[in-house]
Amino acid sequence: MRILVTGGNGQLGSEWISYLNRQEVEFIALPSSDFDLTDHADTRRVMGNLKPDLLINCAAYTKVDQAEEEPEKAFAVNSEGVKNLANYCASHNIKLVHFSTDYVFPGTEEDHQKYPKGYSEDHPTNPINTYGESKLAGEQAVRESGCEFIIMRVAWLCGKHGSNFVKTMLKMGKEREEVSVVNDQFGCPSFAHNVVYNCWKLVVEHKLGTYHLCSEGKISWHEFAKEIFEQMEIPVNLKPVSSSEFPAKAKRPAFSLLNTQKISNIPGVTIIDWKEGLTNLLAELRS
Repeated sequence: MRILVTGGNGQLGSEWISYLNRQEVEFIALPSSDFDLTDHADTRRVMGNLKPDLLINCAAYTKVDQAEEEPEKAFAVNSEGVKNLANYCASHNIKLVHFSTDYVFPGTEEDHQKYPKGYSEDHPTNPINTYGESKLAGEQAVRESGCEFIIMRVAWLCGKHGSNFVKTMLKMGKEREEVSVVNDQFGCPSFAHNVVYNCWKLVVEHKLGTYHLCSEGKISWHEFAKEIFEQMEIPVNLKPVSSSEFPAKAKRPAFSLLNTQKISNIPGVTIIDWKEGLTNLLAELRS
């Protein structure tokens, strides 16, 4: 099996490179600068030259607030670019692994009360910001293409590569005496190493469809930050605040927990507790 990883310089793409290097598989990873998936001709050229059997698409526009100001860029990558890839995969019998987000759901406080175990894969989508809309459009393009696919929705993604909440907290904890974090947005992190490990299980078990993957538990961003500082023994005054004290261009969901019951039934899949995932990530960052 020949594998192509797009977005190979990002947080998730870099994690795939680390993982696939330990497997006995043939793969190539391309940074976004070397493969413009929004360009039809470039898509045909790259895919035609490399002839992959499996495409793992980690390329994405992820600037949530900036997407409100430049929606055309968000949709170009997250929707039109994904459509290019999916249509090519459909016409050349290539399996596609594509990553999406908890932001495709509305994330209301009412849903927080109604769905304590999180959103299931078949829950109606209704994104509240441009980023979520663009990712949902990408999902729809994959399904409509007719290709064989795995769509993996993740939330609060954190890993040893790239930028994420854990790294931001570690940096702020060293630079400031007081850090303020919202305590009225709830969900649970997806750790990149666990995402890649479990996604690979779906590939080898020949599973298709849409799946949710995050850790066990339900926490606020404030609780997440508290555990980061405690595990790293960083003495900082952590202040809980409401979302209204952090005005942003893009609306954020008050609730974005993903229900992982479906993927838990796949042989070999391991859903880790969020504290365990954090401990593992912090150990990787130390090393």
